[in-house]
Amino acid sequence: MASKDKIRHRLERRRAPSVSSWDNKPRHEDEIWSETIVDCGWGRLIFGQTFDNLKRLADCLQEERPNTRDVALYLRDPHVVLSYAPQDLFLDPSHTFRLWLDRYQCSNRGTRGFFVRLLKSYDDAEAAHRLYASRHMVPPNPEFVWDKRASRVLQYWVAEDEQDGSIIGVVTGIDHYEAFSDIEGGASLWALAVDSQAPYPGVGEALVRRVAEFYQARGRAFLDLSVMHDNNSAIRLYEKLGFARVPVFALKNKNAFNEPLFIGQQPEAKLNPYAAIIVNEARRRGIGIEVVDAEGGYFALSLGGRRIVCRESLSELTTAVAMSRCDDKAVTQRLLRRVGLRVPDQTLYRALDQAEAFLTQHKRIVIKPARGEQGAGISVDIRDPRDLEGAVNTARSICETVILEEFCTGDDLRIIVIDFEVVAAAIRRPAQVVGTGSHTISELIQIQSRRRRAATGGESSIPMDTETERCVRLAGYAMQDILPECETLVVRKTANLHTGGTIHDVTADLSPALARASKEAARALDIPVTGLDFLVPDVTKSDYVIIEANERPGLANHEPQPTAERFVDLLFPQTTTREVRV
Repeated sequence: MASKDKIRHRLERRRAPSVSSWDNKPRHEDEIWSETIVDCGWGRLIFGQTFDNLKRLADCLQEERPNTRDVALYLRDPHVVLSYAPQDLFLDPSHTFRLWLDRYQCSNRGTRGFFVRLLKSYDDAEAAHRLYASRHMVPPNPEFVWDKRASRVLQYWVAEDEQDGSIIGVVTGIDHYEAFSDIEGGASLWALAVDSQAPYPGVGEALVRRVAEFYQARGRAFLDLSVMHDNNSAIRLYEKLGFARVPVFALKNKNAFNEPLFIGQQPEAKLNPYAAIIVNEARRRGIGIEVVDAEGGYFALSLGGRRIVCRESLSELTTAVAMSRCDDKAVTQRLLRRVGLRVPDQTLYRALDQAEAFLTQHKRIVIKPARGEQGAGISVDIRDPRDLEGAVNTARSICETVILEEFCTGDDLRIIVIDFEVVAAAIRRPAQVVGTGSHTISELIQIQSRRRRAATGGESSIPMDTETERCVRLAGYAMQDILPECETLVVRKTANLHTGGTIHDVTADLSPALARASKEAARALDIPVTGLDFLVPDVTKSDYVIIEANERPGLANHEPQPTAERFVDLLFPQTTTREVRV
């Protein structure tokens, strides 16, 4: 670790050439570095301690480019800067945490199932862009990130899944010494994002540690980061790693992206994520919002004398008849079969011997309630007659009418159709845990459930019920068995988000045949907004069966696809900003 004397000695020998400054003019080596600004792609980081003129700093912050999010940090007198533009600027409600790198201790525990590395390809940059967008962050342009791959100021790290090579985490580091020959020898961490669908614990911690170790090796004195004051889970992580709060404050612009930070809590803040995504899109278009019942997800949107009440993605444009067609799974199947769409063999449960005969015919079956949502009461891949009665009773706890259905193999594909056009498609994978070699399966499920709840605002967790126990038993384990290290165990057969499943966007890969079948299904049900559940061997091919239709699909599960935008387009077509093809 370099001392401050060594850092000062290095400062006398050189000046960092890779600064992005206010006027972007080249500077001579003997000039004093001032007014330092680093473009991070998502916005500019303005180093307040390099500005002698606070009015100029306020003016600089106000020149934020569209669709970016600038941050002014290390302000000596933030209240004075704020006084120059109180109508345009606000004090960011975040804490600054600092890790002194001479005290940082590396971890001896390696990562499991993934590894962290520097960004090295354009595909990495595109994956980082998608990940930021999915986490509601301003995403840096892939071209920008790729152009900065050799920068001495900006560094990008990604976490890569060892199984499929997907990017499940990303973080940015900024070297203050390289940016403006920082006499304090500091560095900072920004834009940490972890895929909410990542099956492995510790991705965020691994990324933070890699950044800390990189700058420690460079001889930097400390690593700073900024975190929202109410992000308790992140704060706990940083404190665990040795970060401590420091009295450093940030200023930001009052823009649409930052609006929730400076207008205070609004009535719609109590809405769940599926309602909130629609309300936020409506607000951006100047549409009036009235929360009818936050707990139930009911709200009303009004514009120009038109008022539409919604419950999440179910609106008054969906008729009661269309809703009832989707609500009853048996009716859904009959209507789809009638128009030539492929559906699995199905029958209503009447008696146990009849169910046993159906099982004998198909070898593997699904038992589910005729009405219900979010995967409740469904038992998938029933093979043993001993499991039949319990599965029927589970389904009956949701709905008295029970359906027996042929089990079909394939990936669980959800396609969102709005106004009879495909807007999004995603593969849904059932809940799974990864062994550590020291935790029981029951403990792993509880750990994974905590992670899923935190990542989805409480919407997703793995039930500790008889169905989970059956799936674990089917794999040859008991709940109290210790799962071997790095072994993956699927603990549910259904892929619903609410039972711990994960969602992976495949919109760009969807075959024309599957898109056509989904639009035909929506028209057969005569429903303007629906989520159709397919089983497919390959999303790029034409084979499929349709198993269900959902009249109130969760649009938030398909970000960054424009599901909320297309939904509001349907309700208020005069507000659309996209090019409409005739």
